[in-house]
Amino acid sequence: MAGLSYGLTNMKISVITSLKNTWEVFSELAKVRITAFVAMSTSVGYILHAETISWQMLIVTFGVFLMACVSSIINEIQEREKDKLMDRTKGRPIPSGRISVQTASMIALLLMTAAGLIINFSANYTALALSFLALIWYNVVYTPLKRINALAIIPGSLIGSIPPAIGYTAAGGNLFDLQILSLALFFFIWQIPHFWLLLLLYSKDYEKAGFPVLTTNFSESQLGRITFVWIVALAVSSLFIPFYSVNFSFYTFMAFLLLGGWLIFDTKCMLKSYFYNQGAGIKKVLFKEAFIKINLFVLVVSVIISISKLFLTEI
Repeated sequence: MAGLSYGLTNMKISVITSLKNTWEVFSELAKVRITAFVAMSTSVGYILHAETISWQMLIVTFGVFLMACVSSIINEIQEREKDKLMDRTKGRPIPSGRISVQTASMIALLLMTAAGLIINFSANYTALALSFLALIWYNVVYTPLKRINALAIIPGSLIGSIPPAIGYTAAGGNLFDLQILSLALFFFIWQIPHFWLLLLLYSKDYEKAGFPVLTTNFSESQLGRITFVWIVALAVSSLFIPFYSVNFSFYTFMAFLLLGGWLIFDTKCMLKSYFYNQGAGIKKVLFKEAFIKINLFVLVVSVIISISKLFLTEI
């Protein structure tokens, strides 16, 4: 009996370890932390129109999450040779050999089928078409384009504006309503400094892999000023959301105004520190801080939009 119990315990540990390893590989392959944020923006779009939380919203959001996972998996398949050359990405599942291209392709196909069915049956054809547009734009347009030009991130940023539009249209909204267009613009602008700062953080890695980098197009002072302009544009674009939407309170607008003011002031101070400090290590820390803060700004704005639509009334 003792031997049987020991054997069962070992089997249980083995199964748990295997499941844990499988999840780790999948979460890295599908970039689950990023795709979860994409799914969150879908929910914000849904709430913007429906002003409620429902099972439909949760199901559509899950479908978009799966489709975003597909896009990430395809991207890793496309860039597996480049990933091998970069320190930041050489440990990913495909370049490290933890999963084969064939297996990753099969997972992507299964998830794409599931995502398409979920979005189609829980929403409408517009939401479904938008989800496939995002997939095509990221993997067919942006991914090849960024191997040619470092400024590919500007057209590539359209990706960020599509998930909230999926949520909005799934809730019955018109794709050309000003309130969803203002929200889509906000997420579009956010993507540019978001990826811009990533490229600056890992420019040496990208250069090593043969990607065109921003430092070949601009001087350091130009890069700092352009990044600041995009961050100011992000802060200003947040003010259009309550301006073009209904049932937003005065307090919501003031919250966006104060948040935007904080982001602009903080970025300006960071920019001064950037030019004052000459050490590459210190500059990298500043880039990382800016990256974290713009993402935090977008997250807080998204939460405020949702709370305002769900609980507050217009004043």
